[in-house]
Amino acid sequence: NAKAGCLYPNNARMLAEAMARGFGNALVADAMGNVAETATANVFMVRDGEIFTPIPNGTFLAGITRSRHISNLAAEGMAVHETVLTFDDFRAADEVFLSGNLMKVTPVSRFDDVEYEIGPITRRVRELYWDWARSANG
Repeated sequence: NAKAGCLYPNNARMLAEAMARGFGNALVADAMGNVAETATANVFMVRDGEIFTPIPNGTFLAGITRSRHISNLAAEGMAVHETVLTFDDFRAADEVFLSGNLMKVTPVSRFDDVEYEIGPITRRVRELYWDWARSANG
């Protein structure tokens, strides 16, 4: 499972457009108009204590750090719902965070006009990741 090289120029263009508008990243849609990822990372959202991430559908790389977060959360008894997500879902989210090999867990502070706090689930995901990384299994 690897990211197709042809996807990088599109993501770079989207990132440049987002930065020109004062944002640090961009939510990227798949061919059906649903959220797939950001220009640089996988994305998770939290609503009413439930954790969601786009379902892998062949349009983005479901990264190893993303998989690690899902496993860590499952071990804590917290399910991650892999499902179709829309931009409106992200506008209605309580927390949003990014996941990638370089960044591990990065809280999102704003999407369009919606501002987010760094919430308890985002904090817990970060703690679980670093606990795992420092363990004999990491």
